[in-house]
Amino acid sequence: MDTNDDVWVVVPVFNEAPVVREVLEGLRTRFPNVVAVDDGSTDASAAEIEASGAHLVRHPFNMGAGAALQTGVNFALLDPRAAYFVTFDADGQHRVEDAVAMVERLRSTPVDVLIGSRFLGSATNMRRSRRGLLLVGRLFERLSSGIALTDAHNGLRAFSRSFAEVLKLSVADMGWASEFLTRLAESGLRYAEHPVTVQYTPYSLSKGQPSINSVNIGMDVVVNRVLRGRR
Repeated sequence: MDTNDDVWVVVPVFNEAPVVREVLEGLRTRFPNVVAVDDGSTDASAAEIEASGAHLVRHPFNMGAGAALQTGVNFALLDPRAAYFVTFDADGQHRVEDAVAMVERLRSTPVDVLIGSRFLGSATNMRRSRRGLLLVGRLFERLSSGIALTDAHNGLRAFSRSFAEVLKLSVADMGWASEFLTRLAESGLRYAEHPVTVQYTPYSLSKGQPSINSVNIGMDVVVNRVLRGRR
């Protein structure tokens, strides 16, 4: 089995104590380098991360998923052997085998970034309202970043060190997924989508973003782009 010593998996964590150890232990069966960023959790997430054997990095207070991801990527970049990076949700929605397949594809094809797509793969127990919001988000991303995807807000992504070094997320909250695509468009690097399975469980559905947050995220992304354009 490929040891994947040159791969780092970055997992942002905020109050995921009931499931995070199982998620991280699953990842560590295939990836020796896993860093979980505890983003100011108020539950036992940090203790669960330590128990899993993954690397633990802690924010002193909640800064948002984008900030946690950037912290994790920065930590992983300290390893000079790190050649590939994977972002992976802590709530149990993603499958380890999909992450493995995405890294294998990066190794064998001339692509720098792979975006997971539940619409090319499958999504179990996804609510109709969630599907509608994702379709609206797909249109928003095409208009704002110029990148056309079937699934623009999937947290499962894999990319090369070349992209990791230019990522530099500045949107701290859930708008990171949109800013990621902006950085991708600016980089000129090659990208593709990869079919994955998203497994919606009662737990992950209970952690989902309210619909109004989609509007807030969109506004954050627009404001951030305006501010960047003035620099």
